[in-house]
Amino acid sequence: MNAPVFQITPAWMDIQTLLDGHSIEITAKDATELAEAAAIVKLGTRVSVTFLPKEDAAKRVAAAAEIARLRLKPVPHISARRIGSEAELIAYMEALAKAGACDEVFVVAGDPDTPDGPYPDALSIIRSGILQRYGVRSVGIAGYPEGHPKIGAELLWAALEDKVAAIRASGMEASILTQFGFDAVPVLTWLRALRARGIDTPVRLGVPGPASATALIRFSARCGVSASSSVLKKYGLSLTKLMQPTGPDKYVRALAQGLSGEPLGKVGLHFYPFGGLVNTAAWIRTFLALHEGQ
Repeated sequence: MNAPVFQITPAWMDIQTLLDGHSIEITAKDATELAEAAAIVKLGTRVSVTFLPKEDAAKRVAAAAEIARLRLKPVPHISARRIGSEAELIAYMEALAKAGACDEVFVVAGDPDTPDGPYPDALSIIRSGILQRYGVRSVGIAGYPEGHPKIGAELLWAALEDKVAAIRASGMEASILTQFGFDAVPVLTWLRALRARGIDTPVRLGVPGPASATALIRFSARCGVSASSSVLKKYGLSLTKLMQPTGPDKYVRALAQGLSGEPLGKVGLHFYPFGGLVNTAAWIRTFLALHEGQ
């Protein structure tokens, strides 16, 4: 099995360890930035390709192929409710396989209230048997530290447990990728609850890349992430300077500090480049250099 690369949380957690094996997310349109970003991104870094409604499959596949060409690791997303038929899913997987980009995928239910086809949720994709048919070895699923606006907490936990069990029963590796946040407290609380339930799956914690307060507030509203004034101030955002770019320095340090002193399994970071892919890649490189040897 080509399992995701993570570091096991020791009794302490330094910045270098936490960022080792981090991943980054892009949309198909961000592929134009890939070549520039690749010059400062570590070879083999996982780069996820989102499944947006206005981007066709060919563009997603082209972005995944470009990621592979640049010697990075493509992780295409599959939005279950946006797949119109089994034939559409098979065609998508065939295209990804030809592009050498289906070793690892991320499966999510998606936003539509009514499915476009036969797949109402991520579990139905996982249980279809189609992923294994095209050589998928690892499947990422979503985690929501601050909850989901349409799904209750217990249903979320039950769905998470069912998906992890189904992935493993299919002979694939499972990992969890969380929604981004601004406050380490609910994230760490959720992670402790995850481990208390016996879910030992590797986790990547979502981190917003450097962006203006305006952009981050807009994305948080769209994704249902808490962005109260007190939380934003704690994160380091200035509500009086909305266009001033802010990086996740304080947030990442808070996560590292919170992970210290307790074994919480395999944990990494996943970056959402709301302020641009190149800007996020540059921030990661600078932040790592700043904490080298610490």
